[in-house]
Amino acid sequence: MAEVYLYGMVLASTSFLLKGGFLRPDEYSEISEIYRLPGGETGTCATVLASLGVDVRVDGNHIGYEVEPVLKEFYKDKSVCLDSLYFDKSYKGLEDYIIIADGVRSPMGTFAEYYTSGRKQWNHPKEEDIAGCLAAAIDPYFEEASETAARLCVSHGKPYVTIDCKYDSYIHRNAAVSVISNEGIHNNYPGRTREDLLQLFIENSNGLTIMTNGSKRFSYGRKGQEIKSFDPFKVQVVSTLGAGDTFKAGCVYGLLKGMEDDELVRFASACSAVAISRFPLPLNPPKLEEIEKLIRK
Repeated sequence: MAEVYLYGMVLASTSFLLKGGFLRPDEYSEISEIYRLPGGETGTCATVLASLGVDVRVDGNHIGYEVEPVLKEFYKDKSVCLDSLYFDKSYKGLEDYIIIADGVRSPMGTFAEYYTSGRKQWNHPKEEDIAGCLAAAIDPYFEEASETAARLCVSHGKPYVTIDCKYDSYIHRNAAVSVISNEGIHNNYPGRTREDLLQLFIENSNGLTIMTNGSKRFSYGRKGQEIKSFDPFKVQVVSTLGAGDTFKAGCVYGLLKGMEDDELVRFASACSAVAISRFPLPLNPPKLEEIEKLIRK
């Protein structure tokens, strides 16, 4: 069985790196590079963990016939098992498209329709996959199925990482590591302050809560302990696409290796910093020696 089980979004991403700045209305923009590669929170996390030498099994949304060849070709020589995914021959598949320039990105897709269609095109997590892993990562986007994955992890004693859950959710409360991004705050708690929310997340968790803040200093802590902060590593930013997913991968790796909180946060931050210094991330994922070198520096 795989060392790490990942449950969440896996899709095909087409990314455009522009020359001369971000898109402007009624003006021509030159494309520098374009790629169609595996993406999604779980897809990117799997790619990074494989680069770090971890055996991974992924599950989550149904994979359509236009996305299937992209995934199978990319992962055929990597330590990422796709056997638990459902490949639907009657469905095109979920994809997104990302414009990247000036150190920022703008994703586009049909995710609203995907969730409002009522079709629920994702798998129910398989107990044997979770029972056989050493650590897991669970994204909260598949409603009761995501919570089932968390409950199976708890029942089998498998620690897991999650991202952008609500502070009163089962998934957050029982996570070994729960990462909250600016996007998660904006989507779930518009108008609320980071300081108030951090206290709520920490008080409602049995594990480590990390509230990231892009390139700015961020905070982390546990219930009953001192809240700490960390300055992200400074690198030349080429593309921020996948930065959060790579941070999550770093947390999973730290959890798998038994790192203490400070070491895990430092490792995840370095992992993300290496990722944003190149493009495209799936073809140039962080390597362990690069991360360790940045930490030493």
